[in-house]
Amino acid sequence: MSEYTNVAEIFGEDVFNDTVMQQRLPKKVYKDLKQAILEGKELSPEIADVIAHEMKEWAMEKGATHYTHWFQPLTGVTAEKHDSFITAPLPSGKVLMSFSGKELIKGEPDASSFPSGGLRATFEARGYTVWDCTSPAFVRHDAAGATLCIPTAFCSYTGEALDQKTPLLRSMQAINKQALRLIRLFGDTTAKKVTPSVGAEQEYFLVSDKNFMQRKDLTFTGRTLFGAMPPKGQEMDDHYLGTIRQKISAYMKHVNEELWKLGVTSKTQHNEAAPAQHELAPIYAEVNVEVDHNQIIMQTLKRIASQHGMKCLLHEKPFAGVNGSGKHNNWSLTTDTGVNLLDPGITPHQNIQFLLVLSCVLKAVDRHAALLRESAADVGNDHRLGANEAPPAIISVFLGDQLTDVMNQLITTGMADHSIESEKLETGVKSIPEFMRDTTDRNRTSPFAFTGNKFEFRMVGSRDSIAPANMVLNTIVAQSFKEACDVLEKAEDFDMAVHDLIKRNFTQHQRIVFNGNGYSEEWVEEAAKRGLPNIGCMVEAVEALTYEESVSLFEEFGVFTKAELESRKEIKYETYSKAINIEARTMIDIASKQIIPAVIRYTKNLADSINAVVSAGILDVDVQTELLRDTSALLKDTRDALNHLKEVAKTAAAMEEGKERAFYYREKVMPAMEALRRPVDELEMIVDKDMWPMPSYGDLLFDV
Repeated sequence: MSEYTNVAEIFGEDVFNDTVMQQRLPKKVYKDLKQAILEGKELSPEIADVIAHEMKEWAMEKGATHYTHWFQPLTGVTAEKHDSFITAPLPSGKVLMSFSGKELIKGEPDASSFPSGGLRATFEARGYTVWDCTSPAFVRHDAAGATLCIPTAFCSYTGEALDQKTPLLRSMQAINKQALRLIRLFGDTTAKKVTPSVGAEQEYFLVSDKNFMQRKDLTFTGRTLFGAMPPKGQEMDDHYLGTIRQKISAYMKHVNEELWKLGVTSKTQHNEAAPAQHELAPIYAEVNVEVDHNQIIMQTLKRIASQHGMKCLLHEKPFAGVNGSGKHNNWSLTTDTGVNLLDPGITPHQNIQFLLVLSCVLKAVDRHAALLRESAADVGNDHRLGANEAPPAIISVFLGDQLTDVMNQLITTGMADHSIESEKLETGVKSIPEFMRDTTDRNRTSPFAFTGNKFEFRMVGSRDSIAPANMVLNTIVAQSFKEACDVLEKAEDFDMAVHDLIKRNFTQHQRIVFNGNGYSEEWVEEAAKRGLPNIGCMVEAVEALTYEESVSLFEEFGVFTKAELESRKEIKYETYSKAINIEARTMIDIASKQIIPAVIRYTKNLADSINAVVSAGILDVDVQTELLRDTSALLKDTRDALNHLKEVAKTAAAMEEGKERAFYYREKVMPAMEALRRPVDELEMIVDKDMWPMPSYGDLLFDV
């Protein structure tokens, strides 16, 4: 890394972007590729061959020896298989290096080795990775050298989606079609495409490599399964937006440089609320590209951390007692001519197109709240949602004072004749420049908040792909747009019809709007009265995938078939069971092999100390005796809890995969794990630190 970085000079240097394509591709080939990207047209084999050759030449100039189809199966991480550009040895003893259009477009990973939820059997191994030309290829530099990474979709031999990208691309087609219908009604004949734009804020923790490797729970599960709180946590609020330590600054600088080279617009970085917690946020990009960029961000955060003697933790709740990590998904809709459909303008009460779009979004979120909740369901997220550190599990929409006032005017009087205007901010300090404050405050307790010209979906887990949440958002809003257009396209009086439709949407779906404190118990009670679903955990959320209305929605817009939805439901139940099983087995392993032996050694030392003191003629050993008694009692509690966990974990492991097993892990195994943790955490506060078998929370959170 250079000491000074010219961002403009290095940005995108490892991306096969539009600039590179214009420079290297023949004009006709470039034009055909751009049409494929912008209009979804197919590429001929001849065109694909030319693109593949130039992509290979460009990548080899950057040191690449291999290429990979980089895809996102339903494992929660990306996958890749590397092939070199070597094609065949030549008579001269040299070797031919080539890359064909067929190799660019199609790969064949083993579909049976990835989660399929029954769509593929073990003997049905064939699956396809298919080039997604809308997301640019890039060269990644790491210990393996340089590799050309080609973003691809992943589907089965019979065409079912086995990944995160395929349904996302389908949903983008759906909302593009319906949004174009909508803006045509308002006279926009110029725009040819409407695309969801997303910016995903990424939270993460950093711990020292040395401490990480001494924690089996972090190694196997990504979170601490035991650990007593240190004397100081985040209660002083001094870490949030505090001065970034030099070691962390060096890490962030390195991360930024790597991301900028890959065309990722890393913009914001800061300390987050919890000790050792940080955040990185990019600028908006088209949702398909941003999904890929977020995967690149997570991979880069982890890879660069290892080079700085640290480990990056992306689990939603790596530490009990301090804030976990999420991913704020900022979603908007933009035309190819630069118009943001969620921009209210200065006078939103007069912006009829915006009000229609807004009312359609409210309708979509209210109608499919359970489905949107499911899109953020994750094993780790269960520890975070509704815990007064993240949005509640109840889906609601924050509109703010200005838009809520406009909505209420329409509902109560049938018309909106004004909007709350911004005012000067009065600070009481004359030397501070005057400026106009926003027309509404922000609400960090809202899971789905309107923030100026976008909606911020704050429920997504920190290690999750943002693809499912955006796929759901795209599809449910596409449905609302379609239903609106079906009415308005037949209307004799368009102005009256659109006015009535906006009022009807607001009136029928105003229950989803809540601007208050989402953490309060009063809101839980109020939400129940409104009939809003309160889905507390992942296994309860999964069922929404196959609700009758969900299947109908996804099949209508060609995003999922019923079989694909059934398969994803099974995969999620299986994923949950496997994750909790690993955590339970890890707790059993740590408690049996590390904690109980360490406590026994401590009690022996304590007993020997008591005997030595008594032998010396000192009879007052009340303190030592009480300590020994308390430790022994907690040791017994630990043994009993351990035995119970072993029993329920064994029962769970013997059950057949599916919903019943997942619920058993949730309702029986999880409480047994919590019961084992309680006495162990108490013992940590008693046993000599030198004898405790793993680094403490204090070590992990403050020794970075």
